[in-house]
Amino acid sequence: MDITLNFTPYTFRLKNILYLITLVAFFSSCGTRKYTVKSDTKASKAADAMANLKSKQLYRFITDWTGVRYRFGGLDKSGIDCSGFAFLLEKEIYGVTLPRISRDQANAIRRKDVDNLKEGDLVFFSFGGSDVDHVGIYLNNGFFVHASTTRGVIVDDLTLPAYQKVLVKSGSVN
Repeated sequence: MDITLNFTPYTFRLKNILYLITLVAFFSSCGTRKYTVKSDTKASKAADAMANLKSKQLYRFITDWTGVRYRFGGLDKSGIDCSGFAFLLEKEIYGVTLPRISRDQANAIRRKDVDNLKEGDLVFFSFGGSDVDHVGIYLNNGFFVHASTTRGVIVDDLTLPAYQKVLVKSGSVN
């Protein structure tokens, strides 16, 4: 019995093509897995707070400054501190001129309970004692934007215990 394998260039190419198609299908199926972000994560809640802003101008301002690093005394995109950020935001978005220092900004507001805060209201903290030494701008749903000393300009959760322990005043500009 004589067995001869008769491979023509055409059948050899066809087998190679089918083999490649099988490999491509196999490896591409591994990449189609859908990854979802849990809707109750801090990041998704911060994104929701941004999406729910009433002022589109405020939204643009925040996104334009997000990630700018913290620099004590800074007042531009090369670095900004918390009171400088509040100063610029209130002036550009609401036409209000605040004092430049957070302690003085706290003296310029009308006190409001945290539960009654509105978009653009200010929240003040004391990390180093009894004096106000940090400020942020309230957004909604318990979130605020500020210039963090470690993370730069960021939207953060006011309900975190770390902030609740040091929150000393909140309110709107007189």
